[in-house]
Amino acid sequence: MAERTADVVVIGGAVMGSSVACHLAGRDDFTGRIIVVEADPAYETCASARSAASIRQQFSTAINIEISLYGIRFLREIGSTLEVNAERPAIDLHEGGYLFLATPEKIRILEENHRLQQDLGADIGFYDPAGLKRKFPWLEVSDLAAGCHGLTGEGWFDGYGLMQAFRKKARALGAEYVAAQASVEAGGAGGWRIRLSNGETLSAPVVVNCAGASGGAEICRQAGLKVPVVPRKRCVFTFDCREKLENFPLLIDPSGTYVRPEGTGYICGSAPPADRDPDCSDFEVDHVLFEEHIWPVLAARVPAFEAIRPGPAWAGSYDMNLFDHNAFIGAVPGLGGFYLALGFSGHGLQQSPAVGRGLAELIATGGYQSLDLSPLSIERLAARRPIIERNVV
Repeated sequence: MAERTADVVVIGGAVMGSSVACHLAGRDDFTGRIIVVEADPAYETCASARSAASIRQQFSTAINIEISLYGIRFLREIGSTLEVNAERPAIDLHEGGYLFLATPEKIRILEENHRLQQDLGADIGFYDPAGLKRKFPWLEVSDLAAGCHGLTGEGWFDGYGLMQAFRKKARALGAEYVAAQASVEAGGAGGWRIRLSNGETLSAPVVVNCAGASGGAEICRQAGLKVPVVPRKRCVFTFDCREKLENFPLLIDPSGTYVRPEGTGYICGSAPPADRDPDCSDFEVDHVLFEEHIWPVLAARVPAFEAIRPGPAWAGSYDMNLFDHNAFIGAVPGLGGFYLALGFSGHGLQQSPAVGRGLAELIATGGYQSLDLSPLSIERLAARRPIIERNVV
């Protein structure tokens, strides 16, 4: 089979790869050929399809806040921005807000985070325990010092719908999608050779690694780069509650356990204890995690959850960055034409609009034009300068 050429090959065609392809193909100053290679064309196991799909500005670092401030604007306008042939995508964005709760020993962190979020323009309310009880009468506040609630700009949406909207728009703009597993090698003359499991070979001067948990670290290894990105399983559980609870946000307990409405019921989850969180590629649900940790925590925080009816559950994978739980984004020094969008550690869906736009700018012009994503460059790994994000969920 003859080798085909492209100007940019994107490895991984879920939400991140499709956002990169969509933004790049939509630029007036880029007319090159884009090929997106996706090993799971039915998107059965990708993180985009198995995520709890939410967006927040309640981070503790400026770059993450700014990424999501752009993200919410993009999601609000998705119908017009990603319209194809008069069909406007809908992702059912619900701005119910995140509710971060803090016990006395964590209130200083909450206060510092809130000041930064406000300084950058996020619409976040700060409440003492009495204020929390007035706003959320179903909430147990006796052990709390304060809480922050996203008044606007935070919430949840259809993550699979966002991914498909990016993909459909990218294809309408001329990006080609190929269903195959990819491997890479330096192709000489500053280019890359991408071998596909269907027997085809591609060559391109630019490769963008958006392969996520399923293969992102391996693609890096093939290119000559070692990254501390591993697949970690995360489970999502559903349940129904007999009592109707008004104005329910995406609640983050001080333990890190979360819960939010979904339809007429709720979904919830939590990171497992460190000694029960190995690198993992299966999708078996850890029901013990729900029974022994998540449900007791939620029942203590929301007494109405003492009587619930558990429903279906599922598992997915994070591409977890063990260095600092933030993504590696941008060009890799010393590997000409090799770009990363990897290691999102659970933040990929909400960060995909800004990252796709940023990488498209970087590839087309050689620099960031809108939001400077250079703080997330992999150069921080060699320099041992982790980004300390205190609001990791």
